[in-house]
Amino acid sequence: MEELADAAGIPVRTVRFYRERGLLSPPRREGRIAWYDDHHLARLRTIAGLLERGHTLSGIADLARAFESGRDVAEVLGLGEPTEETPVRLAPEQLADYFEGETNPENLATALELGYLATDGDEIVHISRRLLEVSAELVRKGVPLAAILAAGRSVRKHADDLADLFVSVLESHADAPEPPQLRPLAHAVMDAELSMALDRRLRRERREPPDRPSEPREPAPS
Repeated sequence: MEELADAAGIPVRTVRFYRERGLLSPPRREGRIAWYDDHHLARLRTIAGLLERGHTLSGIADLARAFESGRDVAEVLGLGEPTEETPVRLAPEQLADYFEGETNPENLATALELGYLATDGDEIVHISRRLLEVSAELVRKGVPLAAILAAGRSVRKHADDLADLFVSVLESHADAPEPPQLRPLAHAVMDAELSMALDRRLRRERREPPDRPSEPREPAPS
């Protein structure tokens, strides 16, 4: 424990306190010797990083429980399967930097449940750099992360339906493009359709000014 505390740059009594609070897993024991490893050191550094970012110890414990309940990266990404997305590996404190003030246990649990995040040892893996960057930008513009995740859940359902549609077209026609050629064609169709849908929505908003309170009418002459 003294060696672990020294490596982490904290007092031994702090390590004992974290152990008592359940923030640090028990060491491996061989007789009377307790062995701590790199995972314990990584957890201490994560605790220190989150404390610096304003998280409380009880909040960190809740985050750790949500983190430990997450699915493994191999289960979420289906390692070896083709993908256009670039996963991003993050320490928990780095994830907190992306979503300042929004990395609470509820949001973390939702992101893990949706499969946006997965676990790999002491790291968190976000499945898509594009989604990570866009989500962080929306949070910086004032959109709550909970609202982004709720929208993502809805988008996920529509995206799954669209993927099923494109694959069914592929399977129904003998001269349809091979699977590797399906992605760019599907992207082209959906980019064009989404662009036109946004055009239609913006035109409607320009044609329909916001509701104004009706002005009181003058009484009719008696």
